[in-house]
Amino acid sequence: MQEYQHIDHGFGPVFDSRSHVLILGSFPSVLSRQNSFYYGNPQNRFWHVIAACVGAPTPPNTPLNTSIQAKRQLLKDAGIALWDVIESCDIKGSADSTIRHAVPANLNIIFDAASIEAVYANGRTAETLYRRLAEAHTKRPIIGLPSTSPANAAWSKERLIDSWKKALDPYL
Repeated sequence: MQEYQHIDHGFGPVFDSRSHVLILGSFPSVLSRQNSFYYGNPQNRFWHVIAACVGAPTPPNTPLNTSIQAKRQLLKDAGIALWDVIESCDIKGSADSTIRHAVPANLNIIFDAASIEAVYANGRTAETLYRRLAEAHTKRPIIGLPSTSPANAAWSKERLIDSWKKALDPYL
């Protein structure tokens, strides 16, 4: 049986002064931590969904630096900031359901540098953690979106794209 480990996030947010939308996950998966970048599991549909929402090609989902640069550029060109609610926590593997002793990320780093108009959560766990750990500090509401995780098998990629596009369209 897998044991709890205390894990620090390991990499920072993606944003610049042009960012006007913030998308928050909960905490990086094992694969994302190994790749030192967001949504590193090739089965996660995040990059397909974002690319479809902004009308861009999907960047390759590999741990190569060129892939990471393409993903960063995709987000920045669309005005999207990306981070996670949690800076560190105790966790077993990648399971959000095992998160405990969560320390929130300092989201004001982004809010102070960019004119964020809307905050979105990628999945229920990110939304719940934000409401519990961060919303009182940021004073900004969050809009929950269905998770792009492969564990969210009830949502097809097409259904995710439709839902995310409807939510993001006013800001993209």
